[in-house]
Amino acid sequence: MTTRILVAGIGNIFLGDDGFGCEVVRNADIPRDDSSVRVVDYGIRGMHLAYDLLEDWDTVVLVDAVPNRGSPGTLHVFRADLEADHASGSAAIGMDGHSMDPAAVFASLRALGGNPPYTVVVGCEAGSVEEGIGLTAPVAEAVPRAARAVGELVAALKTSRARASSRGGC
Repeated sequence: MTTRILVAGIGNIFLGDDGFGCEVVRNADIPRDDSSVRVVDYGIRGMHLAYDLLEDWDTVVLVDAVPNRGSPGTLHVFRADLEADHASGSAAIGMDGHSMDPAAVFASLRALGGNPPYTVVVGCEAGSVEEGIGLTAPVAEAVPRAARAVGELVAALKTSRARASSRGGC
């Protein structure tokens, strides 16, 4: 069974470091001819991502800026806790089809009758999300590392899924 992975770059390129995810997917060295992996720069098109998640994906890799916890440019790779947001009801469904709050995207997906797949976030602490085009220096320096991390993550996900399938697992 083939593993299906969606790599989603998200963010607003007009808000400084918020454009991090978009920049990373443009630079990620992932074969674009692999039918089991789709790499998309969603930008701020949250509803587009929600509709695409209705397809049968095994994993979604969200690439995004994350809040600055004191060290702009620091990368974090973690599994998203989608159940906590869902259980608490904190993810309200917005009517803005051009917003990209991942919690709202997953709430919209559930409202459309879908369920989020296994979700991994590759995030970078933002330095500035003020109006303006372009990443701050520490975040721009993190782009190549993040692009490599995304490529390695996709390769690892494909390998682990292939091993599980060969053993008769899920």
